[in-house]
This record gives sequence, C-alpha cells and structure tokens, in this order.
Amino acid sequence: MLRRLVAGLAAIVLVAEAAVLVLVHLVLGRTTANQSMSIAGSDPDVMSKATYGLGAGMGAFLLLCAVFAAVAAVRDRRPGRFARIVIVAAAVTHGVLGILTVVLVGWAAFAAMMLILCLLVLTLLLYEDRAQAPAAGPVGELKPTNP
Repeated sequence: MLRRLVAGLAAIVLVAEAAVLVLVHLVLGRTTANQSMSIAGSDPDVMSKATYGLGAGMGAFLLLCAVFAAVAAVRDRRPGRFARIVIVAAAVTHGVLGILTVVLVGWAAFAAMMLILCLLVLTLLLYEDRAQAPAAGPVGELKPTNP
C-alpha cells in the first residue's frame, strides 16, 4: 500500500513540476524575445528558442518519469531496467539542482527539491527485487559462518 502511494504521489508531483518548469521557460523565452536581450553578442532569437526547447525537453523528461512512476503504482511492481535508469537520472538531477537552489532561490525551493528527490528514491527502493529476496525464515536468524 505504501509503495503504491509513494509511486503515485511521485507521479503527481512530477507532472506538477513539469508544468511549472514549462511555464517558467515560456515566460523566460518570451521575456528574452520581447526585450531583445543579448549576452556577449548572442542572437536574442536563438536564445529565446533555446529556452523554449530546454523547457519542452525538461517537461518531456519529467513527464516520462511520471509515467514510469504511475505504471509502477498501478502495477504494484518494480519499474523495469530502463525506467529505473531514467528515474535514477531524475533523482541525481534533483540532487544537483537542490544544491543550486539553496544558493540561488532559497531554502523553501531546496526543501521542495529534496521532497521530490525523496519520492523518487523511495519509488526505487520500496520495490524489492523478487529474485533477490531472501528465503523465508525467521527474522534475525543467525547462520554459522564456519561448518
């Protein structure tokens, strides 16, 4: 029950984060295009289009992670190999961005990034691998190391 709740919550939070990031990049791209801003002689049109593209790419990546988390929640099974790789990449990205948000945005944004990181890591760790699960036995059983 907890596994499904965490994976479903992670999917919902990732969809919300994707929407916010796409909106932020749309505003940044529009602002760059409207003010004809340029950094060190860069073309403002290219900068605004690159901002739109980056926002779309980040939104698509987060939506892909949300789909994988939602599938794990619905099936109540561990995500597949490719899904785990994508979710681990998202977790690492959130860890790095969490460090940057403390400096650039503040502690509230850091807490939000760490919450999402925790949801991603829990989505990966709560599903135990059935093939590597220990054999059924009493908890805390001591096994001799020498015969």
